[in-house]
Amino acid sequence: MKQYLFIQDIDSLSTWVEEAKEIKKNPLQHKSLGKNKTLGLFFFNNSLRTRLSTQKAAMNLGMDIMVMNFGSEGWAIEFGDGTIMNQGTSEHIKEAAQVVSQYCDIVAIRAFAELEDREKDEAELVLQGFRKYATVPIVNMESSTGHPLQALADAITLAENNKKTKPKVVLSWAPHPKALPHAVANSFVEMMHRQEVDFVITHPKGYELNPKITRDSKIEYDQTKACKDADFVYVKNWSNYTDYGKVTTQDSHWMMTEEKLGNAKFMHCLPVRRNVVVEDAILDGGQSLVIEQANNRTYSAQIVLKKILETL
Repeated sequence: MKQYLFIQDIDSLSTWVEEAKEIKKNPLQHKSLGKNKTLGLFFFNNSLRTRLSTQKAAMNLGMDIMVMNFGSEGWAIEFGDGTIMNQGTSEHIKEAAQVVSQYCDIVAIRAFAELEDREKDEAELVLQGFRKYATVPIVNMESSTGHPLQALADAITLAENNKKTKPKVVLSWAPHPKALPHAVANSFVEMMHRQEVDFVITHPKGYELNPKITRDSKIEYDQTKACKDADFVYVKNWSNYTDYGKVTTQDSHWMMTEEKLGNAKFMHCLPVRRNVVVEDAILDGGQSLVIEQANNRTYSAQIVLKKILETL
């Protein structure tokens, strides 16, 4: 495998999930695979789980790691072609991507949506810029429109906790004071399309995600109805897609409660705003899988890096 940019780069989800579960039993079993190989982690946005879990995964594989935060440490990068660089940017992606490719065997990128220009965000300028000009494999650590490492960790978590042939899985919008990207929700939807599940998306009217991603997913505007008899409820905020990047409702009634959750397992990618997105009782109770999900971030990254290292 030469890259992991989107969910579509997974050739066999069930095989990957089972292999990740085996790696989890003995994380150091492939430690020689990454010997004398370097992973470059390049962050255009902040990170906790993604940074640490990907570093841990690389360490488990015996890799060396270099980290750079472009917001505070690197030159501002220009991504446009033919740009007259007489303003704020100091270095072009054409040189930057080729240079870091000389230092690293694999490059991982994290760059959020700006939530100002939908067309620009969906063009994935940062991710695609590195993809085009780098000469080494690229890993997506969350981009403007997707978070495939998180979605793979979610698939591992579901597999470990599922007891049914076809569980009911609900993706529920929740209120949040800030405008948040669509990346996690998008990738979770795409991952559910590759699973044998009864999948439902619930959100206020007007908060529909990109229809090219949701496709024929069932949409239910009544959150309580959507969560009825669910086995797993994944809660995540996202900003308005049509009125792009805007917070057009903060309806507190959409906070996830024990009553709405019922007997379902609770999932969230973290970080989460307590008693805004979900009440304390759920996060502190036995139905929450959020810590397991965070742990599985290591093994989703590790299976991806392993697949790439095997081709180098």
